Amino acid sequence: MTPPAMPLTSTKEKVRAILRVTSGNFLEQFDFFLFGFYATHIAQTFFPASSDFASLMMTFAVFGAGFLMRPLGAILLGGYIDKVGRRRGLIITLSIMATGTFLIALVPGYATIGLWAPLLVLAGRLLQGFSAGAELGGVSVYLAEIATPGRRGFYTSWQSGSQQVAIVVAAALGFVLNAWLSETELAAWGWRIPFLMGCIIVPFIFFLRRHLQETEAFANRKQRPTLKTVVTTLYANRGAVVAGMLMVAMTTTAFYLITVYAPTFGKKVLMLSASDSLLVTLLVAVSNFIWLPIGGALSDKFGRKTVLMTMTLLTIATAWPALSMLAQSPSFSHMLMVLLWLSFLYGMYNGAMVPALTEIMPAEVRVAGFSLAYSLATALFGGFTPAVSTALIHYTGDKAAPGYWLSFAAFCALCATLWLYRRRSEHRTTSGDTHNAQA
Repeated sequence: MTPPAMPLTSTKEKVRAILRVTSGNFLEQFDFFLFGFYATHIAQTFFPASSDFASLMMTFAVFGAGFLMRPLGAILLGGYIDKVGRRRGLIITLSIMATGTFLIALVPGYATIGLWAPLLVLAGRLLQGFSAGAELGGVSVYLAEIATPGRRGFYTSWQSGSQQVAIVVAAALGFVLNAWLSETELAAWGWRIPFLMGCIIVPFIFFLRRHLQETEAFANRKQRPTLKTVVTTLYANRGAVVAGMLMVAMTTTAFYLITVYAPTFGKKVLMLSASDSLLVTLLVAVSNFIWLPIGGALSDKFGRKTVLMTMTLLTIATAWPALSMLAQSPSFSHMLMVLLWLSFLYGMYNGAMVPALTEIMPAEVRVAGFSLAYSLATALFGGFTPAVSTALIHYTGDKAAPGYWLSFAAFCALCATLWLYRRRSEHRTTSGDTHNAQA
């Protein structure tokens, strides 16, 4: 039975709603981070090749392939959520995501079942990507629709905040396993333990989502779009979708660089210990968790555009120099300092970006529009950040080369922000002139 759509009046009710809706985000990011951290072991288990570089690149390519399914999930599942409601749609996305998680955790290795092993892992990643295509959008829109007036930025920041909790838990678990198990044991079977724990928490997350209330904003809507209407409306607003994608580019690139790719970067490029790399990643996730709501709250107070432009300009100016300093003098303290700086840039930017993206999409296809823009960005930028970073370092010989990729994403975000807010300003001016003329 679907809980009725009722206004959430108390702080306690809203905290419960935030917990229930963000729980799926926790599972998604928990599994994504594990795939990135244990990439070397996954490569050995499922993608044996003539060289470590080729094996790792195949693993990161499969990791990135999941993101190619996101745009399809954004349109189909996002349109479904816009039609049937946030609660019912988010239960469906969780079901698909859980299926992919179980598949990756339980499939035997290449040595046991041959080519079926990498194919099944790929299938699991595609299912996860299809689900995640609408998960982030559905959660972000839900939070925006239950937000207290004037605090939308603060509320929507908890979508990304839940992901940081997942990274803290995954990194802490990896730190413990690294201390208890030998490298041989980790490579053989130890890397599967965190994935299995992700499977164990799936029923609890289903329980939380099952008691999620529908948003009042959706319940009050008179019309529900068909898939044809969703596609037509998205096409009519393709400029906003593409610009939104470019605005998300910095978020998704920075996030996967400082979390998913960071452990591999620390171990394989900087030659730091696995424990040091994990500890840095854990502390970065804590830093992200702190800066995200601050960025959202500041965008509520000073405006989205101000925060977005400031952070993109700082990223363009400092990304490569910071990573270059780290590459020249690699150490635990230097890696921590540089990644905490990038964490500040990411957290402040993303805290403002998520509410901005919900505000530029048409209300009738808000989930589908948000999800499509976000999914395209992860497919073209963030999802392939580990693979692009690995390739850039390999072919240029510059260990700081990922900084070029992050700066490029920030430049795209800066241009998109300027275009979108200029467009909104012109639209408001035109609307105002029309209104005055009619009056």
